[in-house]
This record gives sequence, C-alpha cells and structure tokens, in this order.
Amino acid sequence: MKQYHDLLKHILENGSDKSDRTGVGTRSVFGYQMRFNLAEGFPLLTTKKVHTKSIIHELLWFIKGDTNLQYLAQNGVNIWNDWPYQNWLTQTGKASELPKYSAEWKEEMKVFVDKVKTDNSFAKEWGELGPVYGKQWRDFNGFDQLSWLIDEIKRNPNSRRLIISAWNASEIEEMAKAGLPPCHTLYQFYVIDNKLSCQLYQRSADVFLGVPFNIASYALLTMMIAQVCELELGDFVHTFGDAHLYSNHFEQTEELLGRAVRPLPQMKINSEVKNLFDFTFDDFELVNYNPHPPIKASVAV
Repeated sequence: MKQYHDLLKHILENGSDKSDRTGVGTRSVFGYQMRFNLAEGFPLLTTKKVHTKSIIHELLWFIKGDTNLQYLAQNGVNIWNDWPYQNWLTQTGKASELPKYSAEWKEEMKVFVDKVKTDNSFAKEWGELGPVYGKQWRDFNGFDQLSWLIDEIKRNPNSRRLIISAWNASEIEEMAKAGLPPCHTLYQFYVIDNKLSCQLYQRSADVFLGVPFNIASYALLTMMIAQVCELELGDFVHTFGDAHLYSNHFEQTEELLGRAVRPLPQMKINSEVKNLFDFTFDDFELVNYNPHPPIKASVAV
C-alpha cells in the first residue's frame, strides 16, 4: 500500500497544524487522491494489522440500512462505540466523572456496550446513531439509492449519474447529535471495458485510524457490486477534502512508516450470491494476509 504510505509522508512533511473540534489538534492537507487497481489484490494495509471482521460487518450494516449500534456490538465491532458512549455519559451526567480514555472511562464503556448487546430497550434509546450512512444509502428522504444504483448500472452502465450521496443537508444536524455528519460524503461508479470503478469523496479523514478501513470497505463494496452486475474489477479512487493526522498519532505514524510493505492479500467472495442484499459475513474469505502487528491509537471524539 505504497499509496497510503505516500499520503502519510505527505501530511507529515507538508501538512498544516490546526486546532479541531476534538481539542486534540491535527496536521492536515486539503485535496489529495489515491488510486488502487483492484485486479492487483485487495487493498488492505499490511504495515499494521487491520480488523477485517469489522470492515465486513460494518459494510453489511450499511447495506441493510441499519443505524443502531446493537448489530455491531453483537458481532464484536467496536469502531462506532465512542460516539454513542460519550453521548450517553454526557446525557446521564457521568462525563465529568470519567475523563476520556481513563481506565474508569474504558471500564464504563464495557458496561455500556454489554447493555447495548443484550438490552433491546437500552439499545433503542442509546445505541441509535441517527440517520447516518445506512439510512442515507437506503432511505434518502424516502428514496432507496442503493437499489436504484444496482438497477441503473445494469440498465445504463455509461451513465455519469451513478452516484450515492450520504450528505443529506436536511438531516445533518440530527446526524451530529449522535456522532458526526457523514465523512464519506458521496461515491460514484464508472464502467468502461466491462470494468467497474468507484470513486469516494471523503470530506474529512482520520488518516491513521480511519482511512485503512475506508479503503478496504469501499474496495469491497465495489467488488460486491461488480459481482452482482456481472462486471470485472477496475479501480478504487479515494479523494479527500481535509486529510489529517491527529497530533497523538504522530509517533504511531512514524512507527508504521518504518515497516516494510508486504504483498496484498486476496478477498474471495461467494460467487453464488447474485443480489447485493443477500450477502452475509460467511460469504467472504480473506486469504494470504500477512500483516505486521497492530499499532494502538486513540480515537478522537
């Protein structure tokens, strides 16, 4: 994943130091693009281990239009926990007693996640993330964008309108209450020579923690859509607005850049699945993934 390493280096060497809403501070650049040829392998970072299970479950969660934390919690996916958890602490008056990322904060999060997993009423009240990605993909003011997209690719592959938008201006404030307005603002598909390519525009990108997930997630989505539309694989193009490294990720970034890039793995998909909405977790198998160990870093919320 030389492309990703080049982005990290570019931010460290050319980025501007900025304050941000989290109070952590970032070094950022504005306007950057990476391209991955999906025929060359599955673009999953090898210089630190990435939790593939989380990528697959989160994507399936988006596709089915779900916006509640419960499904993710029940499947051991923790990447969305921080925002509803911090909201719960704030709304229940516990936030002042539990400084972010303290040992007590982390222990209380385990309690919160366990309740979301097992208590449907609690999950309904506190696990709802608002009208985020799944809602917008499947119900954008009443319109199922994802179903339309599949039909349109099959019907009119030369269209320049093969776009899904998560940026619903009428619901941005509601999204922000439970977490963040969508960072993955929109994505567009392109068909040429019977190959499907996808370009994602990401308005804001946590490059150390989030971007490796984002690359793999949208690459996998492209592979799934290519299969159900009977197309071959083209490119995944990742375009950024504000691409940033949080100041408490600088050391981890230097550690990652000191590691050697290894060959990309392959993602095998059950070829029997012909409907995008029929995929399950067991339809995916990652092979030949030989990453370096994980590198821990805190999520800024």
